[in-house]
Amino acid sequence: MKLLKLLPLLLFLQPAFSNAQQTLQTPEKNEVDRTLIKNENYSMVWYAMKDTAKVEIGKVDIRILKSGKNITVSSTVKMKDMPDWKDETIAQFSNFAPVKHTSFNVQRDMLLDFEKKNTVTGYYLDKTKNNRTEINETTEGKFFDSNLYIQLIRWLPLKEGYTTEMAIFDYNPASGKGIMKAYVTGTKKGTYKNKQVWIVSVTDDISQKKAVSTYFIDSKTRELLKQEIDMGARKMVMERL
Repeated sequence: MKLLKLLPLLLFLQPAFSNAQQTLQTPEKNEVDRTLIKNENYSMVWYAMKDTAKVEIGKVDIRILKSGKNITVSSTVKMKDMPDWKDETIAQFSNFAPVKHTSFNVQRDMLLDFEKKNTVTGYYLDKTKNNRTEINETTEGKFFDSNLYIQLIRWLPLKEGYTTEMAIFDYNPASGKGIMKAYVTGTKKGTYKNKQVWIVSVTDDISQKKAVSTYFIDSKTRELLKQEIDMGARKMVMERL
């Protein structure tokens, strides 16, 4: 009888207890399944949404390469009448701790070096203002590079209702810099182009949780098939070629 009386209270406390026990994903402790990772080359077409119409604005080529002790994720954004935007992230394959991140586009260049313990070094060159900032930032705790976490989500143990948090590092003078979090806020089953997918909702502190990305991930191959980006008034879609 006592157990029956306590049951409503236990059910009420369960969500709070579950959230309290949720583990923050870091290089020290994470749920990434390395057996799901393979070398890849794929492309996404990038669209801006205007009402229900899609307007193509570019294409993104992505390469994932495991080599030696590291994994490298490279992306090249191609837009009409614009120089390519290139990003590359190198991380340790054993735990995905960041090693180096480079980013070059028409507005700015950036290099982040994570190899010095508890310190991020490098530079940020604002080409519009011809202003170069040397980066030498002390950090506490372990984290992933913000440019890598999107790929890591594909290799998590996704299931109905799955949520988690990830420690990330981002450097961007416009939106803040330093150690932040990314949040997987929901996971559900679905279909996309006759394929079974995991539909995963994600936000992060980089956007102050104002931008929500929804990923459509093939449940068998873990290929990213589609990404919807909702920034309030602005909405974009990326679809795999």
